[in-house]
Amino acid sequence: RERGWGPTSRAQFDAARGPKGAQFVGSPAEVTDKILAAHEVFGFDRFMIQMAIGVMDHAELMRAIELFGTKVAPELRRATARADTQAALG
Repeated sequence: RERGWGPTSRAQFDAARGPKGAQFVGSPAEVTDKILAAHEVFGFDRFMIQMAIGVMDHAELMRAIELFGTKVAPELRRATARADTQAALG
């Protein structure tokens, strides 16, 4: 249980982590692709992520943070900079 919610079923988890779901879970490339897809729809310029600290051990959490900072964030910056440049050039 987390935050008063009952256990998540496998079907619920799979739907939430899928392309249109609310969870950003997977490899750095999968997370990057999902954030970029959301960016195309919503046009946001900030993205805030929350990691559930109660369900991961410390080493896993630190590794997830490291991957987000070293793999996901740099690729998001590159991709959005390219899109901004293309938009400016018309």
